[in-house]
Amino acid sequence: MLDYEILRLIWWLLLGTLLIGFAIMDGFDLGAAMLLPFVARTDKERRIVLNSIGPVWEGNQVWLILGAGAIFAAWPTLYAVAFSGFYLAMFLALAALILRPVSFKFRSEIENPVWRTFWDFALFISGTVPALIFGVAVGNALRGVPFRFDDALHMTYEGDLLGLLNPFALLCGLVSCAMIVMHGGTYLALKADQPVAGRAANWARGAALILLALFIAGGLYAKFGVEGYRITSDLPHDGPSNPLLKTVARGEGALLSNFVAYPWMLIAPALVFIGALSARVFLAARRGWLAFTASAAALLGVIATAGLSAFPFLLPSSLDPNASLTVWDSSSSRSTLLFMLIAVVVFLPIVLAYTAFVYRVLRGRVTMAYVEDNSATLY
Repeated sequence: MLDYEILRLIWWLLLGTLLIGFAIMDGFDLGAAMLLPFVARTDKERRIVLNSIGPVWEGNQVWLILGAGAIFAAWPTLYAVAFSGFYLAMFLALAALILRPVSFKFRSEIENPVWRTFWDFALFISGTVPALIFGVAVGNALRGVPFRFDDALHMTYEGDLLGLLNPFALLCGLVSCAMIVMHGGTYLALKADQPVAGRAANWARGAALILLALFIAGGLYAKFGVEGYRITSDLPHDGPSNPLLKTVARGEGALLSNFVAYPWMLIAPALVFIGALSARVFLAARRGWLAFTASAAALLGVIATAGLSAFPFLLPSSLDPNASLTVWDSSSSRSTLLFMLIAVVVFLPIVLAYTAFVYRVLRGRVTMAYVEDNSATLY
């Protein structure tokens, strides 16, 4: 049977996998919504964008639900601290996400330019706000947030919404927006009809360069402007889930120390550059699937870089570093992790197979002729 240490590590990897799945699968939906005002100039062109993502966005959003559920079940302390401290930020993100189904539902109900322009703007907000806020949340998770525990493990959070909008977190938010725009653009270049596809490809190529510039800036900021965290006491990997049983030191440059200790981790940031630059090349060559795959690889690299740089920390505490949550001291019980892992092994392949089947059925471009012939039934 798997021991407690291995189970904790597996669930850290599964959490990362779910976050990557959300970024790749729902990321192109958010990116397409962000690009809607810029790549579609007429109502019919906007309907091409809407119907490129309309049949799949709802299923893609399940990855977000799975990620939140995994945090709740496998890392309950992390769930309690993060969703309490980031409450207002998450509320804004969820409010923006709620605009998406409402916009899809109501936009085509009335053939009025003002009405449709309003809902187009709502769709733009539904893509931009979550992309920015999720990036800001990751930035704060790397930098540390102000919480502490008392001796009975009662949590106190001493931050506010404005405190989350610090320069490093906002830079991470811009990285998130750039990679989502790139990914949405590669999807529309693959799925939409001309001239929307061509405009989306141009936006995606520009966003890829912006992503790389912001990613480099984020790395330099992490090296010279952000204090990282190091465990300075013996912390058993199979010990009890009590974050107060360790000591933690904070120091400049510690956020990138894992890449020095374990050079193989540099694969993650290298993947960002390889994926983004390859996406530009494939877009120029009009190789849609290869461009989309390369863009997905860049997203994987960004998220993996963040996760590997923080490991084993899940959420450091800037107020009391010793209270920081790590992979080794904030998980559910061993039996809970084991039973949930069995469920994942059984059901995740089914979900992936069904998802692959759906995308195979829906393959092909959304053309102007298709929108015109089915105007009464499409978005």
